[in-house]
Amino acid sequence: MEEKQVTTTDEKQVLEAAATASAVRPFSESQPTIEDTANLKSDGSDEEEEEDLYRPLIMDPSIPHEENPLTVRAVVVGCILGSLVCASNLYLGLKTGFTFSANMFGAIFGYGVLKLLTRSAGHLPVLGGLFGPQENSIVQAAATGAGGTGGIFVAGIPAMYRLGVMGEGHSPRDDIGAIFTITLVTSFIGIFYVTPLRRFFIIQVARELKLMFPTPTAVALTIRSMHAGAAGSVDAIKKLKCLAICFIGALVHRVGSYYAVGILYDWHVFTWIHIWSGYTSWAMNIESWGWYMEWTPAFIGSGILIGLNPAISMFAGSVIAWAIIGPALVHYGECIGIDVSGGDPKWNGYYTFSSLSHLGKQTPSPRYWLLWPGVMVMVCSSMAELFVQYRAIWSGLKSVWNQSCAGINSMLVARGKSSAFFAKHGSNEIKDENIVEDPFPPEQQVKTWMWALGLLVTLVVAMIIFHFQWSTHPGLTILAVLLAFLFSFLAIQIGAVTDTTPLTAASKASQLIFGGATSHSGYTIQQAQKINIVAGALASGGADMATALVSDFRTGFLVGTSPIKQWIAQSIGSFCSVWLGPGLFVLFTSAYPCIWQPDQSDDAHCPFLVPSVSAWAAVAQAVTDPNVSIPLKSGIFAIVMGVVSIIQVLVRHFFLVGEREKWRSWLPNWGAIALSWVIPAPVFANAALLGAIIAALWRKYNMRTWDIYGYAVAAGFIAGEGLGGVVGAILTLAGVDGGTKGSMIACPADSC
Repeated sequence: MEEKQVTTTDEKQVLEAAATASAVRPFSESQPTIEDTANLKSDGSDEEEEEDLYRPLIMDPSIPHEENPLTVRAVVVGCILGSLVCASNLYLGLKTGFTFSANMFGAIFGYGVLKLLTRSAGHLPVLGGLFGPQENSIVQAAATGAGGTGGIFVAGIPAMYRLGVMGEGHSPRDDIGAIFTITLVTSFIGIFYVTPLRRFFIIQVARELKLMFPTPTAVALTIRSMHAGAAGSVDAIKKLKCLAICFIGALVHRVGSYYAVGILYDWHVFTWIHIWSGYTSWAMNIESWGWYMEWTPAFIGSGILIGLNPAISMFAGSVIAWAIIGPALVHYGECIGIDVSGGDPKWNGYYTFSSLSHLGKQTPSPRYWLLWPGVMVMVCSSMAELFVQYRAIWSGLKSVWNQSCAGINSMLVARGKSSAFFAKHGSNEIKDENIVEDPFPPEQQVKTWMWALGLLVTLVVAMIIFHFQWSTHPGLTILAVLLAFLFSFLAIQIGAVTDTTPLTAASKASQLIFGGATSHSGYTIQQAQKINIVAGALASGGADMATALVSDFRTGFLVGTSPIKQWIAQSIGSFCSVWLGPGLFVLFTSAYPCIWQPDQSDDAHCPFLVPSVSAWAAVAQAVTDPNVSIPLKSGIFAIVMGVVSIIQVLVRHFFLVGEREKWRSWLPNWGAIALSWVIPAPVFANAALLGAIIAALWRKYNMRTWDIYGYAVAAGFIAGEGLGGVVGAILTLAGVDGGTKGSMIACPADSC
């Protein structure tokens, strides 16, 4: 999975974003402050003392005790809702490289479904009974697990087909068995190895490192608000109705737009000017660089979530890449484009500059040239964030060791035996007066034998599967797992502060490392490329699932749900996605062969840009094929920009502190800038900026309605368009899609 969407970039914005999720607080007409957020009480009243968001939330005292929130109905509903998000993520990921978490969608929709079951089913043993905030958190945990395996299907797996390493004539349908098994490994390896880090990230270093976990915190506050008595129930119904309307509206809009893309979805303004001006070429030159407006509910929704700083950074990056650097490279002959006018003089001047084929055999495209600065900035900025927290990494490793020793010692004691070594090291927990006591007793924790045995079995299965199905040496498989573990520190720590999971950096760093590990080892180019991509998928997939589980642990910690129950719920959801993800991937690749077929990879009319797929394939080629090289000037520019991004990280952490910390919000978001260099079109940055502006104005002028509807609108838009994409794939397979039954009016070269 490439990138998880962002919400905020510093602690104040994090707290503000979390506050907006709670609709029971006193409403104001201005942006909430840190004090407003921390003063939230479960009944909506203010306290004199700030509420500590590093401790469990103060819940409504009238809520009855939930004996066992891990119910069949909660898990089933969560898996169904997560499946919708999984389908949505596959569509959105192939289209843009972005995927989204199912936690907020699952929390709000889950509330509505279970409330309905509670009222209609009465006291039936499975469907009826008490429904409270802890069971609500189980729904979102199962939804997160079921919606979280799309990453390898929007990046690594189709990249292998594009490189031709899966065998001549092979299609995803032919390799469904191997795809199932790699999905199984990547889904569970991260869950098992990150489990012992729950206490470390959620309790031991959360306050010190300001690990606020913006979205999980917002989900917890939303759950609390929806269960806060009669007032909370009223606002919850409003959220639910809003989410449902936006979800259905976005779905209908996306399906309907297939039949009139140039009118309902893509507004190619410069194509219109080209037509109105008598087919002059200057407007088509601008059109060729992707400057048009796409009315995509998903990315307008994502803009509502991410805030102005990341949205402006992404848009600025698009301007730099696709309005300044790219045209300059073509003008001076450093890069070339491909004529896609079809020989029709009416469309003279229409080019595509996103080709990634024939690398090493012709002058590269601007997309390939800009790919390396984008990857370098992602890796450098993310790694710099990781290394400035070296103490936290060391503490985390010690925490895993101590908990493992404690678990082993407990098992020995239970059998009437003892070990001075394990007893000594198992008691060396981190001690700090600011550390919050874990509210859950040992019997509510995930047992050491559960995650340790699961990790051992998964590791052995991974070595067997990767050896026989993917031609990967067991030693390289272990290396990939170790990298996944390391990248999990990076992903969790950065995601907990910024709400951005830097999986692109993790995957590219893994590919670079494996490029060196497989060089001069006797592998053919195709074998090396297969190993490179499979290892990258394992590393980034493991980090992704690990981040999702820790996020769920954060939500459960705040609302009082025991870790073992959330762990089970997310594991069940993940198991569901193991079967759903490959099936959806086969559906999309059958409907749109341009996703995976090498001879169609540069089809300018393919509805999927597949930016992540192309980036993975290009990196694999560059580190394994001696005939494919990085352009010298691109490499120099990449190094310079990488250094600049590292300097900003250092300035942020060591200079902008104390009174100067307020200036952090003015720093550009280099992750967002780098993404805009990798995605070969600025259209998504345009839509995200529009959404961010709408959200900023909404919060400024009507905070009351924003508090109730803001997250619901965004979640509904994102999931609705994604499911509309699945419907579009089904329509294509049925032969009644927009390409055969619709109109391409107002589209460049009569095709959108």
